[in-house]
Amino acid sequence: MYTEENFYFDYSDKIIQETIQKITEGEGELTSEEYAIKAYNYVRDSWEYYPYHFSLNEKDWKASNLMQRKTGHCLEKATILITLLRAKNIPSRLGLAKVKNHLAVDKIVETLQSDELVPHGYVEVYLHDKWVKATPAFNKSLCNLLGVNVLEFNGKEDSIFHEYDKSEEKMFMEYLDDYGAFDEVPLLYMFELMKQHYPIISEKRIEKGEVLDLSNL
Repeated sequence: MYTEENFYFDYSDKIIQETIQKITEGEGELTSEEYAIKAYNYVRDSWEYYPYHFSLNEKDWKASNLMQRKTGHCLEKATILITLLRAKNIPSRLGLAKVKNHLAVDKIVETLQSDELVPHGYVEVYLHDKWVKATPAFNKSLCNLLGVNVLEFNGKEDSIFHEYDKSEEKMFMEYLDDYGAFDEVPLLYMFELMKQHYPIISEKRIEKGEVLDLSNL
């Protein structure tokens, strides 16, 4: 379970297969852990973190479509990583949470009038007979710009949040709630969570199918 292809994790698509070849080129035979780490690093750094674009259109959540973008937020990049992992028969699923995130989201906080972000997305990967968590959202160049340590993943331990900046004085992320793990991208549920936490979504009469600019609702 959690290795099957579906509408969102469409790993048979040409762009997915070409990306896998790029990740594994010249590497020889990789273990599941080695491949997972390389895939994580690739997704983390190949798409710049951009949290302001949020689509409520199902087709925009297919990994093959997400990979054609140059940027992505936590949920989009998690979807890509899950697809790359499932393509190599590595069980993986999408985790949803509520977080306080102070990393490059000032406009969202101002627009939504809350520093609690819902939903935040991460990946659960099954390695070494256990589930481990990984968050490939924040690319290396952004972390360097903001003075934050890059979030690494070693395949053995959870890697889910930047708790402090490099000075270890300023907290960047805190997990407040966990909504579980999913075998798909539960877009309707994600939309309901947003409406529950951000009254402006209902006030603006936003409907499924729209594409939101979260910096300017």
